[in-house]
Amino acid sequence: MAEKIPIPEAFQNPGYDIAAQIGMMWELIKAPVIVPLLRLGVYICLAMSLMLLMERLYMGVVIILVKLFWKKPEKRYNFEPLQDDVEMGSSNFPVVLIQIPMFNEKEVYKISIGAACGLSWPSDRLVIQVLDDSTDPAIKQLVEMECQRWASKGINITYQIRENRTGYKAGALKEGLKRSYVKHCEYVAIFDADFRPEPDFLRRSIPFLVHNPDIALVQARWRFVNADECLLTRMQEMSLDYHFTVEQEVGSATHAFFGFNGTAGVWRIAAINEAGGWKDRTTVEDMDLAVRVSLRGWKFVYLGDLQAKSELPSTFKAFRFQQHRWSCGPANLFRKMVMEIVRNKKVKFWKKVYVIYSFFFVRKIIAHMVTFCFYCFVLPLTILVPEVHVPIWGAVYIPSIITILNSVGTPRSIHLLFYWILFENVMSLHRTKATFIGLLEAGRANEWVVTEKLGDALKKKAEADAATKKTPFKLFKRPRFKFGDRLHLLELGFGVFLFLCGCYDFVHGKNNYFVYLFLQTITFLICGFGFVGTIIPS
Repeated sequence: MAEKIPIPEAFQNPGYDIAAQIGMMWELIKAPVIVPLLRLGVYICLAMSLMLLMERLYMGVVIILVKLFWKKPEKRYNFEPLQDDVEMGSSNFPVVLIQIPMFNEKEVYKISIGAACGLSWPSDRLVIQVLDDSTDPAIKQLVEMECQRWASKGINITYQIRENRTGYKAGALKEGLKRSYVKHCEYVAIFDADFRPEPDFLRRSIPFLVHNPDIALVQARWRFVNADECLLTRMQEMSLDYHFTVEQEVGSATHAFFGFNGTAGVWRIAAINEAGGWKDRTTVEDMDLAVRVSLRGWKFVYLGDLQAKSELPSTFKAFRFQQHRWSCGPANLFRKMVMEIVRNKKVKFWKKVYVIYSFFFVRKIIAHMVTFCFYCFVLPLTILVPEVHVPIWGAVYIPSIITILNSVGTPRSIHLLFYWILFENVMSLHRTKATFIGLLEAGRANEWVVTEKLGDALKKKAEADAATKKTPFKLFKRPRFKFGDRLHLLELGFGVFLFLCGCYDFVHGKNNYFVYLFLQTITFLICGFGFVGTIIPS
C-alpha cells in the first residue's frame, strides 16, 4: 500500500483562512525549491555583473590611452584633403552616391534633402537618391515635388519608389544600388530622413577611403537637435553619448571594427558588394553588413569630430519600439552569425574574440539582462527570502562603478545620473524581453516600426509660444497623445511588484533596500503612465 503524504491540518479545515493556507504552502516550497533557485539566480547575476564591469573597465582604460597617446585618425591613416584643380576640374573627385531612405517622413523630408543638396562637393560628381517607401500618397507627392525643386536648381537628385516595402530599409538601400545611374559611383553616404550633415561632411570623410584602399567605412558621430526637449530625450542623449564617445572610439582604435550606426556613414560600394550586399534577415541590417564586411578583412574608421545632427524619439511609445528593434536585432544576428564568425579564417583570433564576446555577448546580451534580472527581479525577491544573501559589492559597489564609467559621455547631465540609472532599469525590461525574442527568433523578431520624427514642429510651436508671450519655464509639457495611448501595463505591473517588495523591506528588512525600491517604483510608474516624455529637465 502506497505511503500517504501527511497534509497539514490547516489544509483539511475548509474554514481556515486562505492567506494562512498560502503562507503554509510558501513555507513548504521555500526551503527545497525557492531558496536554491534564487541563490542560483544571484550567482548568475553576480557573474554577469563582473563580466560587464570588466568590459567597462577595459573600455575605460583604452579610451584614456586613446585620448592621451593614440594618434588621431588623420595621423594613423593616409589622409590628404581633396583639392579643387583648375586644370583638371572636378575629375580628381570620386563620384559619390547619397542615399536617403524615407517612410512617411512628412515633418523632416525637407531637412534631409536640403542638407544633402547643400553638401560641398562638385555637382557633377554627386548623385542624390531619395528612396521613398511612403504609403501615404500625399506625403509621396510632397517628397517628389521637393526633389523636383532641387533638380530644377541643377542638383543631380532622383526620386525612387518601389512597388512594395520588402526588406524595409535594407530592401530600399539594396534596390537603390541596382539602378544603372549609380554604377559609376565609388562610395555611398547614407543619411536617415532626420539627419542633417554639415556641408563639409564628404570633404572630411571621403579622403580616408580614397587614400586607404583597405578602409570600407567611415562613421560620423550623431548630435541631437532636441536633446533638451524633455527628460526622455535627455536620458537617450546620455546613453548614446557613451556609445559614441567610448564604444565606437575603442572599437575603431583597437580592432578597426565597430557596428555601423545605419546612418551618417560613408561606405566603399565595392566592400558592400564583396560582402553580399544588404540583407534583411534581421532588423539591424546596418550591423549585419558591418560584421560581414569586417570578416572579409576590411577596416572601419570612426571620426568623433565629424558630426551630423539628428533627432531623438520624444515619445515613450516611439522610444520603446526603437529599443525593441535595437535590442532584438543584435541578439537575432548573434544567433545567426556566431558560428560564421568562429569559422572565419580571414581575421585574427583576438578580433573574433572581441566581436563574439565583447561586441555581441557582453554589450548586446549580458548588459540588458543583468540590469533587469538583477536589480528589478532577483534583488527584490531576496527581500522576501532573507535566507538568500546578496553581497554588498554586487548590490552597490559594482553598479556604482559601472554608472560612473557610463557618465563620461555627457558631463553636462551629471546631475541627472541617478535618475538615468532608474530609467535605464525600466528600459532594461523591454531590452531583455526583446533580447530573448531575438535569441529564440520568436514572433516579434522581425518587427519593424519606423521611429516617429517631429522635425521642426516643436521648434515652430516654441516660437509661436514666444510670440504670444507664453512662459517657456514649465515642469511639464502638454502630452500629444490621449491618456489611454500612454498607458503601459507592463511597467505599471512591475511598479506594483517593486512597491510591495519595498513595503516588506521597510517593515521586515535590514538592508534598507526600500529606499532604492521606492524610487525605482516611482520611475516605473512615471513610464507606465507615459509621463516620461512630458517632464522637462533643468
